[in-house]
Amino acid sequence: MTSAGEGNRIDSNTVLFGVIGNPIRHSKSPIMMNRAFKETGINGVYAAFHVTSDRVADFAAGVRAMGIRGVNVTIPHKLDIMSVLDDIDAGAQVIGAVNTIVNENGRLIGYNTDGIGYVRSLKEEVEPELAGKRIVVIGAGGAARGIVYALSNENPAHITIANRSLERAKELTDAFQDKCDIQAIPDDQLQAACQQADIIINTTSVGMFPNTDDTPVDAAWLKPGAVASDLIYNPIKTKFLQEAERHGCRTHGGLGMFIYQGAYAFEYWTGQPAPVAAMRETVLAALQSK
Repeated sequence: MTSAGEGNRIDSNTVLFGVIGNPIRHSKSPIMMNRAFKETGINGVYAAFHVTSDRVADFAAGVRAMGIRGVNVTIPHKLDIMSVLDDIDAGAQVIGAVNTIVNENGRLIGYNTDGIGYVRSLKEEVEPELAGKRIVVIGAGGAARGIVYALSNENPAHITIANRSLERAKELTDAFQDKCDIQAIPDDQLQAACQQADIIINTTSVGMFPNTDDTPVDAAWLKPGAVASDLIYNPIKTKFLQEAERHGCRTHGGLGMFIYQGAYAFEYWTGQPAPVAAMRETVLAALQSK
């Protein structure tokens, strides 16, 4: 440990961290996490590793051998990585995906910070009280699973899952049936569900750069004062959020989820509070300088 401001000096005591994915060169995690180490004075350095699916087990062996303290896991390895870990947190087990690894003296433990990162961001930025809320989740992929898991712990009145494939939506609702009041609906019932909802969350890639003119639902379906939330952070404000804002809704973008999933990982690795404001500032600057 060093004093604040002295992080990122690289010497023989530097602790290694990183992120794996394929592709990975676009990742903003290294600039965000290295800023966090610098702010807190932790002698750590964080790098991006391009790892193909056939080398995931080799990578895990390398983490143990080199004493890499922590790893973030992104697409497409969040499922595959689970088979090479020693232990998996109960939440990650239910979600069925791992995005964070903590190396405890060679024992690799998997966590999922996506859902809890999203909910922390939602509560801090726009809606502090989620209990009793009616929530619509658009999409039923891996991101939706993590978010529904975290939301189910907040005592919502009802969660509705809408997905192009109703079967996929039902798989997700079946997994959480015992945790909260949840149902799957076909697309033709989405408008009615949105009109009743307090919070509408887009977990799909619809509207992501470069297809920024696309939107997952018609913002006119949302009631004024409802929260329109989008996991996408590039662009920072999607067309869905822009239109929802014009319709009198409160809006919540995906940048906070990205920041907070990283903040939780940092806290798991270091036991210290993450410097969230500095992390956000760094990522925002990188997104705006493109």
